[in-house]
Amino acid sequence: MTNSISRSCWRAAVAAALLAALPAIARPALAEDKAAILLPGSINDQSWNALGYSILQSLKSHGFTTAYSENVSDADETEALRDYASHGYLVVMGHSGRFVSAMQQVAPDFPKTQFIAVSGNEGMAPNVMSIDWNNAQFGCQLGTLAARMSKTHKVAGVYGLEGVPNITAQAGGFRICATKAGAQATILYVSDMEDAAAAKEAGLSLIAQGADVLTGKLNAAEAGLVEAAKQKHVFVTGRGLDQTKMAPDLVLTNIIEDWPAMFGATADQVKQGKLFGSFVMYGYNTAPVTGAALRYSDGAALNPLVPASVAKELQDEAAAFASGALKITPTREDARGGS
Repeated sequence: MTNSISRSCWRAAVAAALLAALPAIARPALAEDKAAILLPGSINDQSWNALGYSILQSLKSHGFTTAYSENVSDADETEALRDYASHGYLVVMGHSGRFVSAMQQVAPDFPKTQFIAVSGNEGMAPNVMSIDWNNAQFGCQLGTLAARMSKTHKVAGVYGLEGVPNITAQAGGFRICATKAGAQATILYVSDMEDAAAAKEAGLSLIAQGADVLTGKLNAAEAGLVEAAKQKHVFVTGRGLDQTKMAPDLVLTNIIEDWPAMFGATADQVKQGKLFGSFVMYGYNTAPVTGAALRYSDGAALNPLVPASVAKELQDEAAAFASGALKITPTREDARGGS
């Protein structure tokens, strides 16, 4: 069972849900069985907030009952976090790094609650953490792949949220490794991660400048990037297998994020009594949970058009990241807009 709680009435709803869940003879709520998430938008957006809801749902298989609050404003974050923690929720999540500050305010009053920011990049001992996947590693692989598949030796990326750490990591990783592989990399930022029309326009602009392989990290707008590639018949990478279906001859691969594995691994440890107070980043060096994977289809990592030699190069990169022989730390300069 998952309870939906609006920002205006979550306190009453949480209390009612808890009472309804109790048997006729009341007993204390089992904190280890409960997880909640605060969402900045609606679970029906088919994008970022829907992903947050799916993360919450995945914890049911780890023994949690769940609740969520939608459309939580900045001003309401602290109260919402406090309400869940005061009602015995062992895991309380916020769906983006913007929730970390509020968690840092509330956490000292609830030392047995694990607060987790999805896709944040900081924590606070002993019980505020962020979880993300290693955008730099996978961005690097896309840069290598793009450079090897380019005939013009010009590749490009379209991103949103300039300056956000995980965007800097992926865009910067893309540029570092594309450049290393002999291509010129150009990066454009759009103002809205959901605006497919703007992403398509950005993609067409980059193609007009000579780019023949596109990549990016967008939400709903990712489909616009694929549409631009499809219109001009250039290669592109995506963020989901639906994008492969849009242009199977042109999509080279997708970064498929495995949030259920990341959060499941963490939640299992929290149930066993371990709390985290730091930023935990999953990647090739944290196998078997790597946080993400390259997938063209259910049965293949890469488009069949990718030469075996390029596939081997990407496998070697993954192995080097796993062993620690290869490490990259992209900077804001690496992720800058422009060429």
